[in-house]
Amino acid sequence: MRSTFMYLFYKSPFENLKKHSDKVSDCGRMFLQAVKCHLDMKCEDFEDLTDQVAKMESEADAIKRNIRGHMPRGILMPVDKFQFFMYLREQDKVLDVVEEALYWLSYRPEEFEDDIKDDLGYLAEKVVPAIEDLSPMVGLALEFFKSGSEEERQKIKSLIRGIRQREHECDQLERELIHKIFTKVKDPLKVFHLIRLVETIGSIADHAQNASDMMRAMVAA
Repeated sequence: MRSTFMYLFYKSPFENLKKHSDKVSDCGRMFLQAVKCHLDMKCEDFEDLTDQVAKMESEADAIKRNIRGHMPRGILMPVDKFQFFMYLREQDKVLDVVEEALYWLSYRPEEFEDDIKDDLGYLAEKVVPAIEDLSPMVGLALEFFKSGSEEERQKIKSLIRGIRQREHECDQLERELIHKIFTKVKDPLKVFHLIRLVETIGSIADHAQNASDMMRAMVAA
């Protein structure tokens, strides 16, 4: 078992990582509200929701900078520092892409075709659980690196498997929706906008999986 000696002297970096992951989960729920609001066309809260996401992303960036800037030199870590910072990077990229997807969605405010609209909403719904699982995963990791509990490690691995499965499902939906766009949409500019939007939403789940893969490496026996 990795040393937990660091906890005798320093606040665990995983505590701030948990705060960052909480922001990610909150943004995920806000993202889905914003997407559904935009697709509804009768909802007037899209800009406000997008602004709230941007504010939360900025707050998460501040937490990220605090983690990077206040890691004591020579601190004993229960994990490889490179893995820890790579995890932080991928978790933060989730927020970046959430914000990018909402901005990209706003660039063409007109209504989408009904079947395309339904599929976009469904894709957004499918990526959110992968985002929401990051916070409990980090919470379990915080306790695991203190206690070394095998039960907690298995719970972490179960969440990781769930995120990987959700990312796989999102990839399938992404491919099907891109095929539908090429088949049914005739306006080249709209095709470009929709495909870029679908790829951006899909990449949210990609970064969530990348983060979970780094967590898998950190908790590996």
